[in-house]
Amino acid sequence: MTCARCGARLPAGSRRDRLYCTKSCRTQASNQRRKDGVAPLPRWQHPALASTNPALRAAALHAHELGQTHGWSPSTITCALDGLTLLLTDHPADEPVTLTAVRTRMPRHTSRPRVAEVLADLGLLHDDTDPAVRGWIERRAAELPAAFAADVRAWLLVLLDGDARARPRSHSSIYVYFGSVRPLLETWAPTRGHLREVTVADITTALDSLRGWPRRNALASLRSLSRFARKRRLVFTDPTARIKLTDVERHLLPMTDAEIQAVEAAVRTPPQRLVVALAAVQAARPGAIRGLTLDDLDLPNRRITLAGHAQRLGDLAHQALRAWLDDRRAHWPHTPNRHVLISPRTALGTGPVSRTYLHRHLLGDTVDLERIRSDRVLHEALTVGPDPLHLALVFNLSHTAASRYASVARHLLDGPLEHEPISVPTGRNTVSST
Repeated sequence: MTCARCGARLPAGSRRDRLYCTKSCRTQASNQRRKDGVAPLPRWQHPALASTNPALRAAALHAHELGQTHGWSPSTITCALDGLTLLLTDHPADEPVTLTAVRTRMPRHTSRPRVAEVLADLGLLHDDTDPAVRGWIERRAAELPAAFAADVRAWLLVLLDGDARARPRSHSSIYVYFGSVRPLLETWAPTRGHLREVTVADITTALDSLRGWPRRNALASLRSLSRFARKRRLVFTDPTARIKLTDVERHLLPMTDAEIQAVEAAVRTPPQRLVVALAAVQAARPGAIRGLTLDDLDLPNRRITLAGHAQRLGDLAHQALRAWLDDRRAHWPHTPNRHVLISPRTALGTGPVSRTYLHRHLLGDTVDLERIRSDRVLHEALTVGPDPLHLALVFNLSHTAASRYASVARHLLDGPLEHEPISVPTGRNTVSST
């Protein structure tokens, strides 16, 4: 590449849209054009936008439009066009691009997520990768004792994919089930050579050392594994059939001053204040907060719709929303995402933030949203009166949950707070269920 005025060679590593070797050459060329009445040189355009390859040109134009719509930076658009050029230049027009090719053939600077998004919009992307959870199952099953590895692997795959009589389970359920079963299987491995050799006494002894949720999760996991083995005729009987799955008791009392002060100390940023305000004022669940969109807000009339339930917007939540929306607009003025709560990653797309982002990155371990939400419902019951119908209508609770909150509030109103906390069983019909 040479200078457009003096013909000197441009420095190595220069930008592709560079025309002049020095600032002086650029100034002199501009003055000469004005003197001669010549129009300025056309701005540099990425070669992919004028490519003779129809697929590459269509993809490049779509990437440019998508970038303008979603507020991508010029460098991100250029990197996406570079990646499309690398993938589609010699690619057959009638074949989709595999996701593996996007991840392996493209260098990091070419913005792989944006290239994959463009190809997916055009129907040119084929996802040929296996979900990460499958690789996780293979690795974890291989680490188990040989006597149980094959059967546990088959069980986990059925939990993942489902079968004719069982629906697929979520990835988080699979992780919890395996985490609960693994230490028990490793304990039994020295004396048991197969699942059929595990007895009721073995399971009872193992469960006796557990309390609360660990015990409940372990029994539920073993029951799922035993039922799977019974259906596949790997065992003769289900050793968990006669073991009762007891409810776990939780204590429900209003939040103490120390708990409230800890939450106030942990909440510093506008998104943190928004999440806590929605839980503390509107009794919003984490899923409803993540799914809240701009269309669900009516700030002039102080109304909000959470999980399809319209309600009045409290003063604290209104102030937190205004502060966060101002901060959101300042950081991502051109984001296409309609969700109220967004992150640097989701600002480039249209999906909600993940549960991991909400609980770990945004709030941490100090703030328990479910505890704050339960305190809000209980406070309403103590202030207005233990009326289940009122609680169900205001917070969109199920009749069972509303009745339990009303029962707890009635107990607190009738007796001194110094009494022992009320035990509320948390099974299918729990205080936290709606």
